[in-house]
Amino acid sequence: MTQSSTPISHNNDSHGGASHGYKVTKEQAPVYSRAERKARNANTRGRFGLVLYVILLLLPIYWLINMSFKTNTEILSGLSFFPADFTWENYAKIFSDSTWYMGYVNSIFYVSMNMVISLLVALPAAYAFSRYKFIGDKHMFFWLLSNRMAPPAVFLLPFFQLYSSVGLFDTHIAVALAHCIFTVPLAVWILEGFMSGVPREIDETAYIDGYSFPKFFVRIFIPLIRSGIGVTAFFCFMFSWVELLLARTLTSVDAKPIAAIMTRTVSASGMDWGLLAAAGVLTILPGMLVIYFVRNHVAKGFALGRV
Repeated sequence: MTQSSTPISHNNDSHGGASHGYKVTKEQAPVYSRAERKARNANTRGRFGLVLYVILLLLPIYWLINMSFKTNTEILSGLSFFPADFTWENYAKIFSDSTWYMGYVNSIFYVSMNMVISLLVALPAAYAFSRYKFIGDKHMFFWLLSNRMAPPAVFLLPFFQLYSSVGLFDTHIAVALAHCIFTVPLAVWILEGFMSGVPREIDETAYIDGYSFPKFFVRIFIPLIRSGIGVTAFFCFMFSWVELLLARTLTSVDAKPIAAIMTRTVSASGMDWGLLAAAGVLTILPGMLVIYFVRNHVAKGFALGRV
């Protein structure tokens, strides 16, 4: 038995706009899976955390800059986000007083000396640890790193007596050499990681081609680890620039660093907060310049897992 089906006719007049050929569509909200919703929520939380981190990081720096353009009276009078009486007096005093600007010169001088000495000593030592195996090599490597575990105050008295005896007290080389006991082990450790990532076949190929070791090391090997050298110079600079105890004790007048001079801003009227803030701003600038020039090397070092 067959059932005849009759076509259903749609009344076009029942829908006012349908008679003119328009179709009524209903838009639906996009549907996300559970994994996609979690990813979106995690992305939102990550952005919020990044913004919060930047605010917390930049707020002390902004406040330091804000204080550097205020008078001492305004700083002590209350809290304000912008200087009411904008002044360059604090910076003018630093650049006009030889005690202040020579503190920056002294700091840059002995920090540069420390970086050069640390690299010159650490490069051959790191090459030896990365290429040769000998009895006690692991113990010696650990012994080098153990110096980093001791605070600078442990070596303060020996350095002071030694440098006073040989006439190195209050000199730039005295501070640079004292910092080497901490920066050289760190430099060896970082460079050894980068050198271990260079294939040994490069050394063998260079010797077959007739390269002497100094020529091979300078022309071929060092360019291959230039990222490691940049990272090492960055960490040596960071330690030597901010270290205060040894630099303050081993100097008195001629080689006094800026970190030690900043502790002497007390006058008869009290602490000069504006001058101290201006000195702090100028102290941050060299570190920012170093970070800018070695930022790619540092990022590559962290990406390779060598730091």
